[in-house]
Amino acid sequence: MVIIRLSRSGSKKKPYYNVVVQDSRKRRDGRFIERVGFYNPMAQSGAESLRLDQERIAYWKDNGAQISETMSRIIKLQAKGPTGLEAMKQKDLKKAEAKKAKKAAEKAAAAEPVAEEAAAPAEEAAAPAEEAAPAEEAAPAEEAPKEE
Repeated sequence: MVIIRLSRSGSKKKPYYNVVVQDSRKRRDGRFIERVGFYNPMAQSGAESLRLDQERIAYWKDNGAQISETMSRIIKLQAKGPTGLEAMKQKDLKKAEAKKAKKAAEKAAAAEPVAEEAAAPAEEAAAPAEEAAPAEEAAPAEEAPKEE
């Protein structure tokens, strides 16, 4: 089966995607049949971040090619114009920020009980040590027999 999907390139933390027509059994970044566009999510405002060859995409769709979920979303947004793509970027940024905030809150909540648990055994350990000290002082006096 032939599929139209994104193929990642670019460097670490700076993705750049080629829109490719590819056999679905091939790897994401593997051999492709045809490149029909690109998508650059890191493009600066004013720079071209998306270019699709609509004629070739229509040709492949007519010949039975499937479109990935992400590509179908991008194609719909391109139909809305540049505002649609900007809206998608803003939505993705908000989603990422919310995810980071949730993760930070979970990390803080997990660290708080651990700190309380660490403090509680320290207090408990101090109390038995104080109780054991008087018992040790009394014990040697009883053990030592008196010599007559």
